[in-house]
Amino acid sequence: MNFDLNENQRMIAQMIRDFGAKEITPKRKEWDDAQIFPLPLFKQLGELGLMGVLIPEAYGGSGFSYNEYVTAILELAKLDPGIGLSMAAHNSLCSGHIMLFGNEEQKQKYLPKLASCEYLGAWGLTEPNTGSDAANMKTTAVMDGDYFVLNGAKNFITHGVSGDVAVVIARTGEKGDKHGMTAFVLEKGMDGFKGGRKEDKLGMRTSETAELVFEDCKVHKTQVLGDVGEGFIQSMKVLDGGRISIAALSLGIAEGALEAAIQYAKERHQFNNPISSYQGISFKLADMATKLEAAKLLTFKAADLKNRGEFVTLASAKAKYYASEVAVELANEAVQIFGGYGFTKDYPVEKYYRDAKLCTIGEGTSEIQKLVISREILK
Repeated sequence: MNFDLNENQRMIAQMIRDFGAKEITPKRKEWDDAQIFPLPLFKQLGELGLMGVLIPEAYGGSGFSYNEYVTAILELAKLDPGIGLSMAAHNSLCSGHIMLFGNEEQKQKYLPKLASCEYLGAWGLTEPNTGSDAANMKTTAVMDGDYFVLNGAKNFITHGVSGDVAVVIARTGEKGDKHGMTAFVLEKGMDGFKGGRKEDKLGMRTSETAELVFEDCKVHKTQVLGDVGEGFIQSMKVLDGGRISIAALSLGIAEGALEAAIQYAKERHQFNNPISSYQGISFKLADMATKLEAAKLLTFKAADLKNRGEFVTLASAKAKYYASEVAVELANEAVQIFGGYGFTKDYPVEKYYRDAKLCTIGEGTSEIQKLVISREILK
């Protein structure tokens, strides 16, 4: 495995830095303060090929591997983690599910528009009272002739209001039956399908999180992804890629926090010396850099396995678990190094600190990742 950035990764990283300096950094405080989801920005990201990083060129995508995908999320997350989160959810969850399990007609219909971000994607699995206990979901899909009638609600859905296309998992069998759930593709404007309440969040405020509501929503059987009853099994495979996405997002937050802390430690003087000259600070920075490097290795290992089509559940869970914990720790240490200034919105570490916590929750908590890891190593 080669850990050096390839030419495409270097090109993507520089493109995002140049784009972000003009289009993201000057506006991120305004967006964050007012919890604005900057939809036009994602149309621009679509033009840059970043909303279809993993989609094959035959379907209008960039056709890149998970190496380029991780790099893109990392660089966006350094600029604004909420932007990185939305880009990741669109790519790996909605588009990824259709790419993995859609038939040719569904791929031709949806992937080109998702790749360009003509369509913004959402993915609906989580429900208010089930959380990680997805097998007991309450949203139902009852067969009625050539249609399924959906009733229920999903929550904590990225792009729940603004999404144009949503992949939704609903129960078509008995509660608790892992083969009793089915995946559907729904489009904005369908009768009985709408976005609900938007969440007012601690962090990741530039990424829209809201409910999806289904009230006698009729979905034609041609909108089923894969086979009836396989929605849960499909979702677990989609989440293998989702864990890599959150690991990459965590890397961007951790790297952004470390870079800000290093710069500040060199510039800030106390007792006629830069604070970086004192071991209390320099040793913190050494620990931060080492943990970030370890998180990168875990994440790119998982990406490499995914690229090769090998079993990735264990590696992706390890990467997501460790990288997310490192993001929280490094953001916390960065605030500490900044001192009182780290508690203000004048510096980016305050935002990294708020945004980082979601990484230990999104796509399954750290405790869920430990459960996945322990099950795999004890087999």
